[in-house]
Amino acid sequence: MEVLIENILIYTFVILLCAVVVFIYLRKQKRMSKQTAAKIKIAKEEGLFEPVSLHPVVDSNSCIQTGACIAACPEKDILGIIDGKATPVNASRCVGHGACFHACPTEAISLCIGTEKRGVDLPHVNQDFETNVPGIFIAGELGGMGLIKNSVEQGKQAVENITKKIKGKHTADYDLIIIGAGPAGIAASLTAKKLSLKFLTLEQDSLGGTVFTFPRSKIVMTSAMDLPLHGKVKLFETSKPELLKLWEEVLKKNEITIQENQKVEEIEQENGNFKTTVIGGKEYSSRAVLLAIGRRGSPRKLNVPGEESTKVAYRLLEPELINRKDILVVGGGDSAIESALLLADDNKVLLSYRKDVFNRLKAKNKTKIEDAIEQGKIEVKFNSNILAIDGDAISLKVEGDKEVHRIKNDLVFIFAGGELPTQFLQKAGIQITKKFGEAILKH
Repeated sequence: MEVLIENILIYTFVILLCAVVVFIYLRKQKRMSKQTAAKIKIAKEEGLFEPVSLHPVVDSNSCIQTGACIAACPEKDILGIIDGKATPVNASRCVGHGACFHACPTEAISLCIGTEKRGVDLPHVNQDFETNVPGIFIAGELGGMGLIKNSVEQGKQAVENITKKIKGKHTADYDLIIIGAGPAGIAASLTAKKLSLKFLTLEQDSLGGTVFTFPRSKIVMTSAMDLPLHGKVKLFETSKPELLKLWEEVLKKNEITIQENQKVEEIEQENGNFKTTVIGGKEYSSRAVLLAIGRRGSPRKLNVPGEESTKVAYRLLEPELINRKDILVVGGGDSAIESALLLADDNKVLLSYRKDVFNRLKAKNKTKIEDAIEQGKIEVKFNSNILAIDGDAISLKVEGDKEVHRIKNDLVFIFAGGELPTQFLQKAGIQITKKFGEAILKH
């Protein structure tokens, strides 16, 4: 009898202990769900909930709530937990690292571009990175994959696929012409050298492509990447000069020269090859072409009087050399905010943004710009538009104000985004389609 009572007490204790554990677990889940729901509410109010580029989509039926995706994300607060399932929170801040995709033990995450409501224009590219025009390939940001590590990998894989398809003799000057010397173009050039291809790399600006246009002290967030002819590169945080120096050294070591300031005007098919024409009329022929030019073919302009002035720029290269100037920065995205902050210490900076609140900023940038405004380091004109740019001033119209503001000015930096080089692509015969939530990476 005593043994029976003892067993009953033990079982009762175990049951109570399990009940307490379950209760604590459920309370924790409820608390996490509330916290995530609150974050989603704020994200919706600040315009951060809807994705703008590559982003994670979670299959709730496969998710087992390990939290591995949340822990793996370097950007933080992109995903959260509601009712035991992972869900997007600040999807617009996702930069397509793919860390969540690789960390999920049940393969419940896909990386998609576009949503059911908002489509994203992308050129047609198959799994080998070849477009609908046989012989023309695309790698990197132009195809929807903008992260440095991913772009490097795509540039490498694209050339490996190209090599398999151009075997045999041809009459062209080159086996391959690579257009663009950003991360994808550099990796492609190194791979072409490794595979003994006769190739030429053309860049409309300078080595580094989009990376070159980052403000000088901007930190490039990336992860370990495998650079052809060099090996593993572990740069989790690095400055633009450090990254460019690495690329320059690797290219020099392998005797690769990038043809800079060579903007490609046209690509035509000719006698089974391709004729690539640069501005100025010079022509090159090749058996294949790889486009690694990024999505922003040209900076978006305001189309206002005086915009052609030499004091107007669309990128900030050497902020430390600019001081004691009256500067206007136009835009409300991360590039505009980062540039305004870099210029604010040694200059008088006015920031003009056409909306009434900053949307889709990285958390650090949002905090920094709010602090700078509060401290009086930067003046912001929300709901404003530039009407004209003169030699020593700009004309600014603020919604609700009767008068146009004429403000003393020395320099203007415009960060209004860029435009997909649609006309250039279509002229080459490449089809462009709008993707609505289509998976780029899935298991």
